[in-house]
Amino acid sequence: MGSLFLWAVLLVLLVALPFGALALGGYGVGNLLWALGRTGAGRSAGLRGAAGVLGGVAVGLYAWGLLHVGGAVLDAEDGGAWSSPLPPCRSAVPPERAAGVVDYGVGFAPLRFVCETRGGGGYDAEVVPGYVNGGTLAAGLAAGACAVGAGRAGGARYAPGRVSRGTMSP
Repeated sequence: MGSLFLWAVLLVLLVALPFGALALGGYGVGNLLWALGRTGAGRSAGLRGAAGVLGGVAVGLYAWGLLHVGGAVLDAEDGGAWSSPLPPCRSAVPPERAAGVVDYGVGFAPLRFVCETRGGGGYDAEVVPGYVNGGTLAAGLAAGACAVGAGRAGGARYAPGRVSRGTMSP
């Protein structure tokens, strides 16, 4: 049952994340172009654009790493000849250690494919490129900083409980 849940999560994320990356990137590029074309746009439009682009980069990098993890899961679930030890678990360690692999696990933050060995230990199979987790974290933090800066530079857009006079007709 856990394997079915893992497949469902991977499938949903692999379909949704590229659309999220494109949406954030498009929002960011649109804001940057709008800020460049307007003389009085201010700093907040540029920061919103940078936050969108950086958020799109973070989501895109995470989707790329998840694609690698999904490929490793697909290799691990493929039975038959030459399936023991698990194929993704062979390349990262010496053959003696790979022979002790009994199962696998997936880590979503940070992204990783973990080969579980007898006795409760395990090791990272290194199927995710090295730049993915660090790049995702850096781009995500930079996007968050730009979003906070845009909020501070542009002021509050909505204040609950405040109504301007003359905006609504009776």
